[in-house]
Amino acid sequence: MGSSRREFVGAALVGLTPKADRPVAGSFVYESQNIGHELRHRACLRTPVQKQKTTVVIVGGGIAGLSAAWRLAKRGFTDFVVLELERQPGGNSRWGENDGSAYPWAAHYLPLPDTKATLVRELCQDLGLLKDGHWDELHLCHSPQERLYLHGRWQEGLLPETGAAAKDHEQYRRFEERIEKLRATGEFTIPMERGFKPSPLDRVSMRDWMRDQGFDSAYLNWYADYCCRDDYGASAAAASAWAGIHYFASRHPEEKGPLTWPDGNGWIVKRLLERVGRFVRTDSMAYCIRRDGRRYRIVTETVEYAADFVIFAAPAFLAPYIVEGAPELKSFEYSPWLTANLTLDGWPAERGSEPAWDNVVYNSPTLGYVVATHQSLRTHIDRTVWTFYWALADGPALERRRFLLGTDWVYWKDAILNDLARAHPDIRACVSRIDILRLGHAMIRPTVGFLGSEERSRMATPSGNLIYANSDLSGLSLFEEAQYRGVKAADYVLGRVS
Repeated sequence: MGSSRREFVGAALVGLTPKADRPVAGSFVYESQNIGHELRHRACLRTPVQKQKTTVVIVGGGIAGLSAAWRLAKRGFTDFVVLELERQPGGNSRWGENDGSAYPWAAHYLPLPDTKATLVRELCQDLGLLKDGHWDELHLCHSPQERLYLHGRWQEGLLPETGAAAKDHEQYRRFEERIEKLRATGEFTIPMERGFKPSPLDRVSMRDWMRDQGFDSAYLNWYADYCCRDDYGASAAAASAWAGIHYFASRHPEEKGPLTWPDGNGWIVKRLLERVGRFVRTDSMAYCIRRDGRRYRIVTETVEYAADFVIFAAPAFLAPYIVEGAPELKSFEYSPWLTANLTLDGWPAERGSEPAWDNVVYNSPTLGYVVATHQSLRTHIDRTVWTFYWALADGPALERRRFLLGTDWVYWKDAILNDLARAHPDIRACVSRIDILRLGHAMIRPTVGFLGSEERSRMATPSGNLIYANSDLSGLSLFEEAQYRGVKAADYVLGRVS
């Protein structure tokens, strides 16, 4: 595969070997990639025995699909179904639960939307998070929110301060000033369509833009790279500068959020399912979508649906395998990820710091972990769950995807514990279980030139009776983008329903 495991994991883990500590149970979860790979045959795998007519079929029960359903139902339109491949809806906002806590499987927070992000704010009001212009503080992330392990100890916040020299601080200040000027242009918005226009910033990488701006601080460049990996699953060398800048310039620096829950954005999914769950069909993979006169035929294992409209809210890369006549997507690149939920029967010893919600290790190939029980109001918690994130951002996506899916659970279990041991030497004595989710196509990667590409623009522009609706179309895998795409697709359909 081009690179050895040791080279891939990086120097940060070299020399750390598993110790003969307590046994750790666990497994891979949601291993549905083999089912998805069957789509490559471009044929229906089984002949359904039922036929059903409906006006709208929504393919995909992630945030985009559920948001489309929410919009339709809220407007009084109920002749639709949502088809979801997995047994649990939510996509990257799925959640899990054990006897210690609920926990996220991927997306774990929602930044506070500004007043111009009207669709997300409408949803937040609907869910009781925003009342009379005030956020319910029960759902705001408790302090301490973030910490960074650097030079053998923890510091508050993720921008490196421990050991930072005058040069670093000068570049921090200059970087902040540059971002503020870019924020003031109004080009960097959420949703991105409010402000995006073809830009030279999309034709260079974030790493090259940093270099061209004279930002050579190792600390600052690590931070920019971490942020790109965290939001996009792409290194600063791969992400376009427009996307990298968007991370910083699209939100107000003084926002007091984010909103978060033990089950992450699964909390939002649960609330959406309370409203539209009756329309959702789980374990219902759409194998074929083909035109039949003025209607569409959508084929699953058990039911063949005849629909006037299709909202394709699944990841866009699946369309050429499912939608008859859909062109191959050449510029859409996806980031492979690994997330893991670690059950801890006790807390590791701390080094003069209180555990935060988000915990990151400097110069690690991973993204650190969030603590599921951080929002708990209990004064003493023995057991907890840590959700650990690892974006396989170094190297070609296809190569990293193959490595991810071809490596066994024991390897990843040891790699995770080795990484955590840098900050928590006694971590192996605390962990009793590690469950791992492998996401070969976890999120769209905003590579250089993608946001301004004709291919993305064409997919994002509704036309006809099959409408694409996924955060892929924004090039940014954010909750707000998925919700926006789903709602806009629903509005388009509502405007055309006779």
